[in-house]
Amino acid sequence: MRPLAAFAAGLVFGLGLIVSGMADPSKVLGFLDLAGKWDPSLAFVMAGAMSVSFVAFRLAAKRAGPVLGGRFYLPTATQIDRRLVVGSLVFGVGWGLAGICPAPAVVVFGAGYLKAAVFVLAMVAGMAIYEVVERARRKRELASDTTIATE
Repeated sequence: MRPLAAFAAGLVFGLGLIVSGMADPSKVLGFLDLAGKWDPSLAFVMAGAMSVSFVAFRLAAKRAGPVLGGRFYLPTATQIDRRLVVGSLVFGVGWGLAGICPAPAVVVFGAGYLKAAVFVLAMVAGMAIYEVVERARRKRELASDTTIATE
């Protein structure tokens, strides 16, 4: 049942991206072009998404777990740190340059667009680089903590 529910949720999400225009890089770039021919329509899409998310997070907080079992993976961080700011900037610059972000990229990639394939490959490479850097950082922290504990 869980794979079917995951498929259905992904399908609805992907269709929502297509219908809303979020999978169209030219529409996204029009939204980001504040000094030119600004297209505010995606602001309404984002407002709708934030409204649904707000309600969903409130409902999830009142439940012991997801309907299909397991547990919720809700954000726990409350601090705005350097990693969050840098990551947000990198995401924003990538979004502004390409006119597409990760979820719509997968949708457009599935439609067979070459630019989306390049974007998805670059995104996967970035994720792999992040994992390598993050593991090295954790290993350094662990070694540092072990050295401090033995002194």
